[in-house]
Amino acid sequence: MIEQGSSRELPIVGGPPVERADAAQNRRKILKAAERIVATRGVESLSMDEAARAAGVGVGTVYRRFGDRAGLLFALIDDRERAFQRTFLHGDPPLGPGAEPLLRIRAFTHALADRTEAQTTLLVMAEMDSPDARFDDGAYAVYHVHLATLIAQARPEVDAHYLADALLAPFAANLFRFQRHERAMSLERIKAGLDDLINGLRADHLDR
Repeated sequence: MIEQGSSRELPIVGGPPVERADAAQNRRKILKAAERIVATRGVESLSMDEAARAAGVGVGTVYRRFGDRAGLLFALIDDRERAFQRTFLHGDPPLGPGAEPLLRIRAFTHALADRTEAQTTLLVMAEMDSPDARFDDGAYAVYHVHLATLIAQARPEVDAHYLADALLAPFAANLFRFQRHERAMSLERIKAGLDDLINGLRADHLDR
């Protein structure tokens, strides 16, 4: 059950609006082209004209689909976010259902590290929208409920809601970017640190 209180729609609920086949194909082409531009040349190189040229569609099509550059950037985040949520809500174990809770928590945090790495710049922009943008976003609510549920299954006596927030804190995009680029932490080092946090949920750690 998803908690109430998020001011934005949870990204995975309902999925994207139903589209004509040609419109859906154009949308996918534009998003793939925009993602390639961001990945190879940086977010500052993404424009509506560049996205249209790379996708092989008219620039008017890009404007009709996404409105403006900001709309295109947020669509990039949302498209990957929907795919990510499907993997941990409905995918194969240990990320998806079927594994024991601590293994699922570990798989989720590692996958979230990969997901944050792939779109750090876009996520930083999204989280700078307002002081509470990260927490108002529907994705945070989904992550929190998912982790809190697994923590409660593993350790019913602990404060699962607080610990879910604590496990999500390292994924603030500005902190993640600082660790990766200013402190030169490898992704493997970040995942190892997350494992240390998760190990604190083991019974033999908490009972000491």
